[in-house]
Amino acid sequence: MKTILLTGANGQVGWELQRVLPAAGRLVALTREQLDLANPDAIRNVIRYYRPDIIVNPAAYTAVDKAESDAAVAQAVNGTAPGVLAEEAGKLGALLVHYSTDYVFNGNKSGPYTETDATDPQSVYGKTKLAGEEAIRAVGGKHLILRTSWVYGVHGGNFVKTVLRLARERDALRIVNDQFGAPTWARLLANATGQILQQCSAADFDESHYGLYHLSAGGRTSWYHYAEEIVRLARLYDADLREKPLTIEGIPTSAYPLPASRPANSVLANDKIRHAFGLHQPLWQDDLAECVRLIKTSPES
Repeated sequence: MKTILLTGANGQVGWELQRVLPAAGRLVALTREQLDLANPDAIRNVIRYYRPDIIVNPAAYTAVDKAESDAAVAQAVNGTAPGVLAEEAGKLGALLVHYSTDYVFNGNKSGPYTETDATDPQSVYGKTKLAGEEAIRAVGGKHLILRTSWVYGVHGGNFVKTVLRLARERDALRIVNDQFGAPTWARLLANATGQILQQCSAADFDESHYGLYHLSAGGRTSWYHYAEEIVRLARLYDADLREKPLTIEGIPTSAYPLPASRPANSVLANDKIRHAFGLHQPLWQDDLAECVRLIKTSPES
């Protein structure tokens, strides 16, 4: 039986991956407290101890604004650690699955970004995540880099839970309406990863399919319309919220300045992963409806 090492087990994506990965092998799921990716020696020691066949790395420094003043730690976790993981995976002949971000792009493109589009990150977070991608590619070996966007889930903190909380606490919300992307459920990422690993384990797997892919929900929306949809769905299950008058106002990015720059457009094209692995991603609204239902009816489902 293959051994799978999972980092960031308590994160949004890691939590969902713990449901899926046992189908592919013996799972060793490590939290940040058990494996600090800012410590290269700790990474090496853990991998050499468990000698995994597959390493799945959803762990990351994701505090986008804090990263602007904490660049060294962000670089250690997002930029340096993936290269160390790749080096150790290479020594074992193991497969490394690593998740990256839409923030590697500057957001100026009008249409969806493909894997061949030029990167130009505008924040420390985006720059360090790109550095991690480049470190993996420099090492080579068997790897999959999965770029995604606007991740949310039942577990952990995210935009969906923030909007649900603010909708209960306030009478009006002001949400940016000129940044566009595709909200992606952590469960989608986990399920897709499980399907990909199943194909990778097949005897006839084409190793040319290793490499970089975009993996996000289908469709496109703004943070403003995303928030509107979250509230609409929540009202289906929450009588108090249904009766409450709530104003949601769309505002420009300039009216809500933050330390880190966000891409105005970060929609990702999923054609490559569909052709390579046969994955068809649902529209963002469909996954969001199920996630909000779970949050409102059975938290931490």
